[in-house]
Amino acid sequence: MRGLADGLSELSSIPAVQTHRVLIEAVAGEEWWQDVTLPMLEQARRHLRGLIKLLEKIRRKVVYTDFEDAVGESAEIALPLGGSAGNFERFRLKVRAFLKAHENHLTLHKLRRNQPLTASDLKELERLLIDSGTGTAEDVARAGHEAHGLGLFVRGLVGLDREAATQALNGFVAGKALSANQLEFVNLIVTHLTERGVMEAALLYEPPFISYAPLGPDALFTSAQVDALFGVLDQVKATARAA
Repeated sequence: MRGLADGLSELSSIPAVQTHRVLIEAVAGEEWWQDVTLPMLEQARRHLRGLIKLLEKIRRKVVYTDFEDAVGESAEIALPLGGSAGNFERFRLKVRAFLKAHENHLTLHKLRRNQPLTASDLKELERLLIDSGTGTAEDVARAGHEAHGLGLFVRGLVGLDREAATQALNGFVAGKALSANQLEFVNLIVTHLTERGVMEAALLYEPPFISYAPLGPDALFTSAQVDALFGVLDQVKATARAA
C-alpha cells in the first residue's frame, strides 16, 4: 500500500487525489506505519481503492537505447493535414451520426438497454460500420483496441437509456433508507451512465460527485455498499462485451 500511495502522490494535480492528499502523504511516509493498526489500514484501503486505477496512467516502462545517430541526406515529406488523430476523430463523428440514424438496430438497442451482447452481435456491429462506409476495418479495429472492446466504444457514443441506467442501480437502492445526499449521488451515477454508457469507479472520487461527498463514496456509504456500487459499474461495463 505504501508503494501505491507513493505513486498516487505523483498525481496531485488530479482533484480526486488532491482530496485525499493528507492521507496519501501519510501512508507514503514512514511515521504512519510505526503505530499502524488494522482499523487504520482498513480506512486507508477504503479511501484509496477508487484511485488505484489512476496509477495506470503513470505506470509505463521506459526503454533506453544506446544507438549512435547517423545523419543522412535530408528530404521533405508531405504530411496529410490533421494526421491520424484528426482522421480518427472524424471517424468517431461519423460513427456517432451513423448510430443516431440507426438507433433501432437490434444490437444498438441491446447496448442502450444494458442487455448482454454476444460475439455475433459484435460481429454484426463491426460489419455495419465497415459495410456502410462509416469507417475502414483499421478504424474499427483501432476503436475496439482503444476502448477495450468495440461494444464499449459504441456504448460510449450512444450512452445508456435512462430507464436502463436507473434499473442498473435499482438493486443497490432497494431496501435502503437513503439520505438526500446519497440519493443525489446515485442520481449522478445514473446521469453519467445515461450520457457516457459506462463509468470507471475512480470517477466517483472526482467532481461532480465530491460536491456531495468530498471524500468520495466512502463518506456516504458503508464499505460493503461501496463495493456493491463498484460491482454495478463493472456489471454495466460487462454487458457491452461479448458473453
